[in-house]
Amino acid sequence: MAAHERLAWYAQHFEMVEVNSTFYSVPDQRTVERWCATTPPAFIFDVKLHQFFSFHSTQRKLLPPELQRLVHADAKGKVTASATLRDALLEYFLRPMSILRSGGKLGVFLLQLSPAFSPRKHELSELESLIDKLDDYQLAIEFRNRNWLVGDQLRSTIDFLRKREVGFVNVDAPASDHFSVVPSDLNEITNPNFSYLRLHGRDTKAYLSGKTVAARFNYDYSDKEIGEVADRSGRLAQDAKDVHVVFNNNNLDYAPRAATRLRRALGQPGALPSAQTPELF
Repeated sequence: MAAHERLAWYAQHFEMVEVNSTFYSVPDQRTVERWCATTPPAFIFDVKLHQFFSFHSTQRKLLPPELQRLVHADAKGKVTASATLRDALLEYFLRPMSILRSGGKLGVFLLQLSPAFSPRKHELSELESLIDKLDDYQLAIEFRNRNWLVGDQLRSTIDFLRKREVGFVNVDAPASDHFSVVPSDLNEITNPNFSYLRLHGRDTKAYLSGKTVAARFNYDYSDKEIGEVADRSGRLAQDAKDVHVVFNNNNLDYAPRAATRLRRALGQPGALPSAQTPELF
């Protein structure tokens, strides 16, 4: 299937998508207009915020061309973070997002923090400026450093999000105490309008040592595990208006097939063609 055909095909089977490409670049307005035109009126786009906002090291080439000429970068092309650059990039980022918003198709902004964002080196207050600037949007934060979510720190983190009505991203991940693996036994709702659940698979070795995204999240959920996800989604739905469930086990066609099986387990319509579609997503 050609790349330009995939979204329309996907939208025949699912009601929302999490956009990953925006983590690496700001889409141009024509691209976002095509997203809107290709999908049904009620289709929703959850959008991952650019990696610069989430304390990841960022290459200058991943910024909009207009900003690339204005920033400082080291010998390896990594930009120097600053509030001025953050504000400028956010302005560029929100322009195409306004197209989704005006079409009623913008769901939640996802801030996927770097594992390097730890309570030993950082403060939650460092997130406040971005949260304030996105106050008029739905925002969810996924922590990738478990130290924010264990012991006494857990309540401080959840209280911080709840006070600001920022969604907490619950996860399904391998059973591990590694600092980059967030506990899977949390079902926190910090904004009553929505809950967010991301599923990364349960293969500890792959998650911690995979050299590519496909290798790291190479996991095919069993029917029993899909049933567990369905039960968990139902519990979240008791206290949140909407529940966004996203499969991130993105090797081969594992994610869309798992999502289809979850829909069936939840009594929702939806089926994928019987033929395998490796590397489709």
